[in-house]
Amino acid sequence: MAVGYKGYQIDYRRPLGEPALVAPTSPQWRVFKNPIAIAIGGVAAVLLEFADARIRSGVWDHSTYKLDPIGRSKRTGIAAMAGVFGPASAARRIIGGVNRMHRKVVGETPNGEAYRALDPELLDWVSATAAYGFLEAYHCFVSPLSEEDRRTYYRDGEPIARLYGVENPLSSDADFFAMLDRLLPRFEAHPINLEFLAIIQSGKAASAVPKILHRALARAAISLLPDAVRDRLELGAEFDLTVTDRLLLRTAGKLAGKVRSRQSPAWQAAQRLGLPGEFAWLSPAKQRKMVGGRASVRPGHAATLT
Repeated sequence: MAVGYKGYQIDYRRPLGEPALVAPTSPQWRVFKNPIAIAIGGVAAVLLEFADARIRSGVWDHSTYKLDPIGRSKRTGIAAMAGVFGPASAARRIIGGVNRMHRKVVGETPNGEAYRALDPELLDWVSATAAYGFLEAYHCFVSPLSEEDRRTYYRDGEPIARLYGVENPLSSDADFFAMLDRLLPRFEAHPINLEFLAIIQSGKAASAVPKILHRALARAAISLLPDAVRDRLELGAEFDLTVTDRLLLRTAGKLAGKVRSRQSPAWQAAQRLGLPGEFAWLSPAKQRKMVGGRASVRPGHAATLT
């Protein structure tokens, strides 16, 4: 089934043999196939972005988020899935469309500071928050990742980040924290942050997550914020993650990681590459043995499977 995004159709099963931008053996496939990690990490990423008035104003003033949180969240999710699992040609079309929309996003913050979505500093930070947020959510609420896997995850995301115009994609956690340290003096508390969290806790945006988890999801995302950011945003003890919250989300994350859905982009993308649909759910060792030296499943190689 093709999935629509702003007039583009993404069929994860076609064309047969066309590689994705990210190889199926990458930790990116493990992370992005898990809806709990994507939901928690996505909220954490938005909070990190909204900490900067330029990004907060750009999103709130130029997107439909506050009016249509479900639609906006779905479109963002589709773009992310297309980058990791979609045929490379379709992913490039989607990303190109996002970039064209971002060219129109210009304005001023309430304090009169000019911003534009394609500012290199803002592009770098938005990319960094998403990469770090998804990875850390998976690490904390699904399954711990080794330092090697974390570095590989960042490295494998670089081609996607570059297509979005990112000049300094992350290669490590250290890169994220260095970027954070440079921007931290700009961060501030704002009512929009609380309005965004209210939308998340209401369940209007995270439609892939059971309603019983929505409040816990918001607190889990806040728990991923570095302490200095949380202090700047004035997100106090009322947002602390409880023991019950953590248990619920870890259970949900592990269960979600075991559901081998034939409707999942990961399942359909694997089939496009001539691999078993369950490929993304296999152990890394089994994946490597199965793929072997087949060039057609690696990014940047011509499609050869039929």
